[in-house]
Amino acid sequence: MMVQPAFGMPGGLEWVLVFLAVLLLFGAKRLPEIARSLGKASKEFKKARREFSDVANDVVDDTTSEPPPKPAKTVAATEPTDADTKNA
Repeated sequence: MMVQPAFGMPGGLEWVLVFLAVLLLFGAKRLPEIARSLGKASKEFKKARREFSDVANDVVDDTTSEPPPKPAKTVAATEPTDADTKNA
């Protein structure tokens, strides 16, 4: 009994056909350059994803670790007393 790959995933023969199509379209000289470019793009994408994840985790950690701010105390305005007006 043959196990089928997940829907949409190319199998061995499909990969060979894709490779041959790329080889015919771009030629043997350009293939290493294309592979190198794809590798660099993948590396940059992973780096950006990791940096974004780190920043998101820092923001979440900052918001959950700090206690909520205490309300500011308000000072009620008082009217000057007789003693205050006599000293002035």
